[in-house]
Amino acid sequence: MKFINEYNDPKLINKFYTLIDKIMNEIGRPVKLMEVCGTHTMNIGKAGIRSRIPKKLILLSGPGCPVCVTPSEYVSYAIELAKKENTIITTFGDMVKVPNSKEEALKIFPKNKVRIVYTPLDTLTIAKDNPDKEVIFLGVGFETTIPVIGQVLLMAYEKKLKNFSMLTSLKTVPEPLKILSQNENNKIDGFILPGHVSIIIGLKAYEPLGIRGVVTGFEPLDILMGIYKLLQQVKNNEVQIENQYPRAVTYEGNIIMQNIMKEVFQVADTRWRGLSTLPKSGLIIKKKYEKYDTMKRFNIKEMEEGEPKGCQCGNVLIGVINPRECPLFGKACTPDNPIGPCMVSSEGACSAYYKYEQ
Repeated sequence: MKFINEYNDPKLINKFYTLIDKIMNEIGRPVKLMEVCGTHTMNIGKAGIRSRIPKKLILLSGPGCPVCVTPSEYVSYAIELAKKENTIITTFGDMVKVPNSKEEALKIFPKNKVRIVYTPLDTLTIAKDNPDKEVIFLGVGFETTIPVIGQVLLMAYEKKLKNFSMLTSLKTVPEPLKILSQNENNKIDGFILPGHVSIIIGLKAYEPLGIRGVVTGFEPLDILMGIYKLLQQVKNNEVQIENQYPRAVTYEGNIIMQNIMKEVFQVADTRWRGLSTLPKSGLIIKKKYEKYDTMKRFNIKEMEEGEPKGCQCGNVLIGVINPRECPLFGKACTPDNPIGPCMVSSEGACSAYYKYEQ
């Protein structure tokens, strides 16, 4: 296929629904697949895919939303920094509404104190225009956004900015997939792997994990083709990484972006909401650039927090429950009054279910 509208062709979509029905009958048992991209979660809901596939084919929403997997204490660090008289916090929009364990959020601060930016580059301009303020960018994300965050840090280094730093919570996708694949209490048969992240890291990043996975695009047909490929592997008892998204994803990935990440960041153990601390699953700023590390610049002592009272976002992120099974979902916790980050983020599973799958 050459054109994007072909991936929304009703005839082709119905063909793959039929193929999925047929192969599920041949497999003859329940199958659990997990998508690990917030955009997939949203598009699965928007296209009504869960309502059309066989009931024995269970699609779980995994830890693919960067805001959602950011631990509660990170929000507390940001709130304390915002309280300081000489600081300006810059962040993407979703982080403003994410509550910590006390249900506090950055939205309580005035707009001149906590500023929403559309690119980390805006933060450098704000720092230049406010030389008497400490400007702190909240760097949250996966490999899709990490290279851009790294490039901005390099630019700050080259410009010798003295009033700029980053409070980072950077996660890498492959490592938690292996942990999730080994969970015998919630056995996952395969992973719908993220298209955007895979453009950066390439297929090769998944091969050492020993998991069953297919990288897919984001149109309805992309997702259905990915599901069908996974079901073929299940039926044939195969375990491999396949690429349904060759129009964007290569084996090697984007080497330039990978090199930016390697220059600025180093691998480290890191905390994930719902998954605790995972070894070598995150990135921290290297010693060479540590003067731009907010944690070190402000001598912040690390701590750990739990979830907001009653919030089941952690269990949603690892596929133990779906959002509707959380007792707060759609009642105490709504997009207008989010208690957990899975309801806050535009890529969160609870937000997707509330919008499309109530």
